[in-house]
Amino acid sequence: MLFLHLGAREFPPSVVRPDLLVINKIDLAPMVGASLEVMATDAKRMRGERPFIFSNLKTGKGLAEIIAFIEKQGLMKV
Repeated sequence: MLFLHLGAREFPPSVVRPDLLVINKIDLAPMVGASLEVMATDAKRMRGERPFIFSNLKTGKGLAEIIAFIEKQGLMKV
C-alpha cells in the first residue's frame, strides 16, 4: 500500500500501515510552522523500520526515491 501524507501531526492508520509514507509539500512546512525534524522523529517513532520519504513533487525532490521504491517492491515498473 502506498499512501501520500501531507504532514498533519496525527497518527492514523494511514501513517503507520503503508509500506512507504510520502510526506509531500515539504516546501510549505516553514510557512505553517511545521518542522521536518519533528516529522522525521514522529515518523520513525510511529513507523519503526518502515520507510518514509520527504518530497516536493512540484519540484521533483524525492520523486526518484519514490519511483525506486515502487519498482523495487514490484508494485509496477515506472
